[in-house]
Amino acid sequence: MRDFLVAQLGARRHYAVPRALQTAGRLAALYTDICGNKGWPRLLSAVPRDIAPGAVRRLAERRAAGVPTQMIHAFTSFGWQYARRKAAATSAAERTDAWLWAGQTFGQLVVDHGLGDAEGVYVFNSAGLEVLHAARAEGRVAVLDQTIAPRRYERELMRDEHAAWPGWDTIDEEDPHLDAYCRREEREWVAADRIVCGSEFVRDTLVTCGVDSERCVVAPYGLQAETPDTSPVAHDAHAGPLRVLTVGEVGLRKGSPYVLRAAQRLAGVATFRMVGDVAAGDAVVKDLNGHVELVGAVPRSEVTRHYAWADVLLLPSLCEGSAASTYEAMHAGLPVVCTPNAGSVVRDGVDGCVVPPRDVDAIVARLEFLAGDLDARQRMGAAARRHVATLTLDDYGKRLIAAIEPPAATRPEPTAPHAAS
Repeated sequence: MRDFLVAQLGARRHYAVPRALQTAGRLAALYTDICGNKGWPRLLSAVPRDIAPGAVRRLAERRAAGVPTQMIHAFTSFGWQYARRKAAATSAAERTDAWLWAGQTFGQLVVDHGLGDAEGVYVFNSAGLEVLHAARAEGRVAVLDQTIAPRRYERELMRDEHAAWPGWDTIDEEDPHLDAYCRREEREWVAADRIVCGSEFVRDTLVTCGVDSERCVVAPYGLQAETPDTSPVAHDAHAGPLRVLTVGEVGLRKGSPYVLRAAQRLAGVATFRMVGDVAAGDAVVKDLNGHVELVGAVPRSEVTRHYAWADVLLLPSLCEGSAASTYEAMHAGLPVVCTPNAGSVVRDGVDGCVVPPRDVDAIVARLEFLAGDLDARQRMGAAARRHVATLTLDDYGKRLIAAIEPPAATRPEPTAPHAAS
């Protein structure tokens, strides 16, 4: 039984991995950047919520619940630098440059601080290469969490989207740092003993990119234990159109153009609300505002009231890992309409509807069905809540531990993966 050091930038999945390992007694340490458990970020929770800016509220909620403070090493100054660089980025190239800088800098900070007595390391894609190399050199188990489909695969997937939907995103070909980012991901695959994937979609895309399927393990995520802010909400009948919610960045990867087209076709039948940052040009935003309510990014604790407003969650993503919003919506008792590429645990016809990517007709047909059949959407919402209740954080910890323990004493020496075509 090995103890693992977890190194993660940000509050990925609300610190689900270190929390699950700590619950199982398998966490050696957590290395991160800004964390509400450590240093000056602890003071942010004292700022009254009604006067705190959204960014302050989001930082205050970055707390690794259940992880002892003494086990957390937070590189707060670095985290603040990273936050400033991300905020200053105004193009795809600048964002990728910031991600590369952060991944390399964070990995080196972890290695310089030392891996302690941990028998294994657990890192996340694009921010773990240095730690994986150090672990392998010292005979420790090296585990990589691939949180989303590979960036090179995503780029190929999105080429047609950029051509079909001008004005939505800056095209990747204008990003001189993208190849370096893709190569960094690919080097992480080579260095890892195990690659944990949140969905079959992610595993399949890795295999498409040349990764040995034997080293890829699917471990569906778990839902956090309930708190007053995330407890299920009632969804009663109401007068008026079907209320359709999307949660996440508004952009090409999330399939947002298809949400807009569905909203245009379902005027009077459904009303649409989008919660998340908007990655689109001014002309697109103007078009969206004519058909969709754009809320912008909100702290996690405030997303619940949007689930309470909604009748259905719509997520026609083209490329995800395993979208957290689908778990949260199911927990709130909402049926979910999504694509296979969302990496969700939605069962088609039971918890909601699974539609093909890029298929506006299928989206419209499913939403029209749900708009016209209250019993069906209440039945699906109840099934969704029951299903996701079986995916607890404790159960996730068990799946995670099973995934990260290599079955053999010998380690593979994988060949370098090839680029997706």
